[in-house]
Amino acid sequence: MLKGVPTLAGRNLRLLTTQAQVLVHQRAKASAAEPVEDFDQETDLLKRAKFGHTGKQLQQKIINEKNLRAPPLMNLVFANRKLSFYDTSSTPKTKEDNAKLSQRRHYSMRPHREQEQRNAEDVLFDMFASEETGLISMGKFLAGLKTTGIRRNDPRVRELMDNLKKVHKLNNYETGSSAETQHLNRETFKAVVAPNIVLIAKAFRQQFVIPDFTSFVKDIEDIYNRCKTNTLGKLADYIPQLARYNPDSWGLSICTIDGQRFSIGDVDVPFTLQSCSKPLTYAIALEKLGPKVVHSYVGQEPSGRNFNELVLDQNKKPHNPMINAGAILTCSLMNALVKPDMTSAEIFDYTMSWFKRLSGGEYIGFNNAVFLSEREAADRNYALGFYMRENKCFPKRTNLKEVMDFYFQCCSMETNCEAMSVIAASLANGGICPTTEEKVFRPEVIRDVLSIMHSCGTYDYSGQFAFKVGLPAKSGVSGGMMLVIPNVMGIFAWSPPLDHLGNTVRGLQFCEELVSMFNFHRYDNLKHLSNKKDPRKHRYETKGLSIVNLLFSAASGDVTALRRHRLSGMDITLADYDGRTALHLAASEGHLECVKFLLEQCHVPHNPKDRWGNLPVDEAENFGHCHVVEFLRSWAEKADQSSEECKPEAVTSKTQADEEICSTSDLETSPTTSPIPTPVESGSRAGSGRSSPVPSDAGSTASAGSSIDDKTKPGL
Repeated sequence: MLKGVPTLAGRNLRLLTTQAQVLVHQRAKASAAEPVEDFDQETDLLKRAKFGHTGKQLQQKIINEKNLRAPPLMNLVFANRKLSFYDTSSTPKTKEDNAKLSQRRHYSMRPHREQEQRNAEDVLFDMFASEETGLISMGKFLAGLKTTGIRRNDPRVRELMDNLKKVHKLNNYETGSSAETQHLNRETFKAVVAPNIVLIAKAFRQQFVIPDFTSFVKDIEDIYNRCKTNTLGKLADYIPQLARYNPDSWGLSICTIDGQRFSIGDVDVPFTLQSCSKPLTYAIALEKLGPKVVHSYVGQEPSGRNFNELVLDQNKKPHNPMINAGAILTCSLMNALVKPDMTSAEIFDYTMSWFKRLSGGEYIGFNNAVFLSEREAADRNYALGFYMRENKCFPKRTNLKEVMDFYFQCCSMETNCEAMSVIAASLANGGICPTTEEKVFRPEVIRDVLSIMHSCGTYDYSGQFAFKVGLPAKSGVSGGMMLVIPNVMGIFAWSPPLDHLGNTVRGLQFCEELVSMFNFHRYDNLKHLSNKKDPRKHRYETKGLSIVNLLFSAASGDVTALRRHRLSGMDITLADYDGRTALHLAASEGHLECVKFLLEQCHVPHNPKDRWGNLPVDEAENFGHCHVVEFLRSWAEKADQSSEECKPEAVTSKTQADEEICSTSDLETSPTTSPIPTPVESGSRAGSGRSSPVPSDAGSTASAGSSIDDKTKPGL
């Protein structure tokens, strides 16, 4: 604002000040002894005229703003220490506390997202807090978080666990508790979970790819126990170290694209990757060189031969990267083209770093004994290498001995089911590790890798596996089976006994039973396949969605949609929570054609009751649809009459009705009687405009009776 320029606000301020001074001067003349309160009011008036507010109001605003600021963790810890360890009594809130709380909410200027976050923290605290002490047990909270699939060692909740350790340390390591079992008050809990509240709220709201993770885990355990009784297969003996595995070992680990984890069995027992490393080295080559360069050296077709057979395709190239010849050639590309300036040790560390990034930092090691054992028994692999060098398959400047050692080193990398399930989940997630959320590979690379795994991943069983299971997979002679369900999860099963083709027996059984129970097959119909479970949906989502679609079609009068629902085999008598059926809604909205279709074609009951005892005819009356009321009443009368006629009775003697029926049947069976209805009958039916409104049961009974009595009719 420019100096010297009068403004309306300044003019009003001067006018208000002048009036206040005149008022004070007049009161001073009128009474020399004026109360102190009046003087304070006049002083406040002058201050308000000058500053727009009084000093007390400003101080109160400052206090309120300070109260709204989040206190540091240490202050909360000391407050929590006082509440949780020294004063466990929970006193009820007074009126003053409620007034302060409402005032704090009134002056709150938090954005909507922060307000929503605060509400999520409060809801979580109220969910797990004890009613007696008013504190939350972090052990109970972490156990509830585990049921959703999120573990305590998940990198995405590292801040939560670190904060718990800080609280425990600042509480002087109180006896009888640990960092994960301590009890916190509301403010401390909110400060502890605040860094990871988005992930935690998403977990408890069941917004992951597998919403009901607990039920899914129970089904997986059942399949695991059935596979455990399978004792077929034998250990791989062409590599001496592999023959020393325990044949009873059986482990299974699952990781979804949202980082939900589950493991059962021998998941921590280390084993070597063997052929399970082939898709990973192939992915690195694709990422660094591109598919055009890589596939100028190695093909993409299934070989139809053994994985270690001395054979090349018609272009004098290995058939695909999943067999030994193709994997050796991929390792030569890594050596000669990806990092040509690296030594053998450096290229090995470089490859292991990729594997660790895919596994989210899980255990990836090296087994030197298996490496030496495999190199000593590698006559066939050396023969493959010399055969490809003879046919000039390798890139220039390739050292065959270094390439073979690098190939054996990749096969001898050691890991466990836990790490491999995260690697499989990274492949299922388009190259992004679900636990660290690091983008390791491009989605195009993962697409090509999964395509090769789908057609060539299980040796000579690949065709049958693609037919039965229909998912990308890769097996290894150490007993591993890596299964990828794109955009859902990764699974790794490990059991050393193999079949005659080199695939783990228990792993194959698990994959087949998994697909038979869940609609994970790539060509399963997700909409109409009702005999399989879909864990990607909530427990009642499918049925609830069907009811909503059915009732919405009836309420909108869409007869075509109702006909489509009936042809799909849906139960047209489904009702919502209030017991209202499609007939209720069609009658209440006055859709006569829908009412006729439901009664005549779908044969739904005409008198269903909702939770308040209302019938469809009552709904039509309440909303004044007279034509629907008339139709429903006439239908009810005819239905009652037909039900009375069809009541079975014990006949001991021939009654007058029986004689009439017999006389009618005699007339019908006479040769002069025509099966064509009379003009009166046809006219009455044409006037009604519909077929006989007889329920399905009555209609079937009547038709059965006519077929028995009228055997002489034409066409019967």
